[in-house]
Amino acid sequence: MKKTVVIDVVGLSSSLIGVHTPFLQEYVKKQHLSTIRPMVPAVTTAVQSTYVTGQWPAEHGIVGNGWYDRQDSEIKFWKQSNKLVEAPKIWDKAKRLDPSFTVSKMFWWYNMYSTADYSVTPRPQYLSDGRKAPDCYAHPASLRDHLQKELGTFPLFQFWGPGANIRSTQWIADASIVTDNLYDPTLTLIYLPHLDYCLQKFGQDFSRIGKELGEVDAVCKQLVEFYEKRGSEVIILSEYGITNVNNPIHLNRRFREEGLIAVREERGLELLDPGASKAFVVADHQIAHVYVNDPSVYKKVRSIVENTPGVELVLDREGKRQHKMHHSRSGELVLVADAKSWFTYYYWLDDAKAPDFARLVEIHRKPGYDPVEMFMNPADPLIKLKAGFKLLKKKLGFRYLMNVIPLDATLIKGSHGRISEDKSFHPVLISNQVGEGQELAATDVYGVIWKALMRN
Repeated sequence: MKKTVVIDVVGLSSSLIGVHTPFLQEYVKKQHLSTIRPMVPAVTTAVQSTYVTGQWPAEHGIVGNGWYDRQDSEIKFWKQSNKLVEAPKIWDKAKRLDPSFTVSKMFWWYNMYSTADYSVTPRPQYLSDGRKAPDCYAHPASLRDHLQKELGTFPLFQFWGPGANIRSTQWIADASIVTDNLYDPTLTLIYLPHLDYCLQKFGQDFSRIGKELGEVDAVCKQLVEFYEKRGSEVIILSEYGITNVNNPIHLNRRFREEGLIAVREERGLELLDPGASKAFVVADHQIAHVYVNDPSVYKKVRSIVENTPGVELVLDREGKRQHKMHHSRSGELVLVADAKSWFTYYYWLDDAKAPDFARLVEIHRKPGYDPVEMFMNPADPLIKLKAGFKLLKKKLGFRYLMNVIPLDATLIKGSHGRISEDKSFHPVLISNQVGEGQELAATDVYGVIWKALMRN
């Protein structure tokens, strides 16, 4: 099979390829630039799962970055086990055809316990004193030690949170090259997250993101030149484009006001109790799953969401089927925001009662996605000084709480998840495997990768 690399530049759309991305601008002239119709939900874990299985969320089961586990009565986000993806992967098919085939998954999601030969993913150490230490998980386990000896500890705090920057994307690129030199896999899947974060913070404001575009462009150049020298077929793609937003929708607060949400109070702070709630929302960018535990309130819930400004689509059983979202993990209703809106997870009515994790980077405890984690509280002029003091306490081994995240959802200027009408904001696929200007379905990406692998 042909050695192939798929570089996932998250958030890349044709609207961003230009003066700030000189390498990509020249590269697309030599290749073919096509677009991918956004799928629902256009979020990382669902899209990546569709690309590597060729199936829709209704079939592979990844209906978002997180969902409500009805058996555990818990909302779970950013889980890592590949066993959650309920469909065969492209490398499984390739291995049946060619026993010598190997695959490397460099930070693509659902990375752990898969049938991939080599894989690396973020995996912090959660210490018993409450500290969180940067680290990563790799298969084989020796790969983690080799990479961190060569490249230093994976820069977790530059991967996500207020400190997110090009360092983590550069580390992933460098780790991909080291892994390729070690094992020479047939297929390599590389995840470059940098644009995703700056676009959510600043939207399509080139005065703010021009430098970031140039940085990720340089990483793309490094990878393409390396893999082309090794005779690889190179595919550059993205999962979604990011568009400007200015309207956060607080549906859980609306449900709270209508007596649909249950909370329990601990130390004067409020925790959402999904198992005891009649209905609640799991927010995920511009997509929201509405779970209804009490069927008697279904009509009331539907009326609320249908009359909420900013909600563009309300997908019931038939709507979910039309959008290939009719999996048991989906909510009774799936909501899609309009072009300027996105959904928050906020459920408290008084910020003084917000749970302690609301002001932390805490992706697993929050009952929904929280992009505001990328900011330190701009309303506090001493916030950087306070953060520095907390880091000092950490270095000295004391307990600390890095509660620097604001509760102001209006800070977010970019989002994704819906189907944008403007193709210049659609995800892209750059490859000579498809015709210039062709529009693909998300499920077609599987076939493009397979065609590259089978190319002699």
